[in-house]
Amino acid sequence: MFYLTYRPNKLEEIDNSNVQKTIESILKSKKLPHAFLFVGQKGTGKTSAARIFAKSINCLENSFAGKGTSVEPCNTCKNCHSIDKSSSSDVVEMDAASHRGIDEVRALIKESSLLPMHGDYRVFIIDEAHMITNDAFNALLKTLEEPPETVIFILATTNMEKVPKTIQSRCVIINFKKAKKDDVVKMLKRVSKAENLEIEPKLLELIANNSEESFRDAAKLLEELVIQKKLTFKEGETYLGILGKEHLLEVLHKKDLKETLTWIEEFSTAGGNVKYLIEQILEELRILLLAKNGIRKEEREPLNVNFSLIELSRLIKLFQEAYNNLKNTPVEIIPLEIAVVDFYNSRKN
Repeated sequence: MFYLTYRPNKLEEIDNSNVQKTIESILKSKKLPHAFLFVGQKGTGKTSAARIFAKSINCLENSFAGKGTSVEPCNTCKNCHSIDKSSSSDVVEMDAASHRGIDEVRALIKESSLLPMHGDYRVFIIDEAHMITNDAFNALLKTLEEPPETVIFILATTNMEKVPKTIQSRCVIINFKKAKKDDVVKMLKRVSKAENLEIEPKLLELIANNSEESFRDAAKLLEELVIQKKLTFKEGETYLGILGKEHLLEVLHKKDLKETLTWIEEFSTAGGNVKYLIEQILEELRILLLAKNGIRKEEREPLNVNFSLIELSRLIKLFQEAYNNLKNTPVEIIPLEIAVVDFYNSRKN
């Protein structure tokens, strides 16, 4: 999988440029906080950044080891290798989604009292930290208030609101905001170069625009297009249903069921991706709905189709239902066809 194979491995590869600068600045200061809270939606690089941080402060060949001025991990010494392989006794990762109770946290606290064996610091990375129980958080609080000198905790969460304020106040908070388009494109170029892909630059921008502002989702989408052998901008548009959303809504507006079903059949035969098509249609319908009420939240104008508010509401419900049914259908195109037929039937009534 691209998103695992090519996850960032050093500071300069951290895809979120703001986060990269913040972490590098902290490392260069040599004044290391003993607790961090990494906050951001899935796929924004929280865990990767935590591992890179752990490598940097335990590397045997950078400035933390008294060699040179760089804080970059060398990725060649035994400490870097063991952290990369998740076999380092000095770097402990815990998934709080499945290890959230007080017993697990107490065991972690007990382990944090041990000195590092190979590097200068022991780093405890707690993913999905918001899942920890209140009792477990209370147990952890004491350690965060008076941590051992050689211990650093990195808590990662997609939901900071569920992390108690008392915990937040003991941590340096780093916000992994939604991925910026330029950062996503930069990451896609890095992966494409590593894979020796001949891919149109416009397609990388198209992927970035449809990645839900997530580095992970963008890497998955690139891999999907590579597997499908759709590496041109035109092929990408067809596969993602970008052109399709406009054509389908325009055909729907003509009130011709036969023409609409014919268009859907041709889209499917051409290898179009139904899931992405429905996602794009729902987004376009949202824009049309806002425009109908005099609200403009997008830079571009909505499509030139004149659905009534009732029709827009009906279409959104039908396409949302079709999207939800995709995972349960043996023939992917059927939920979309049913949504269209139901819409035409509702018009007759």
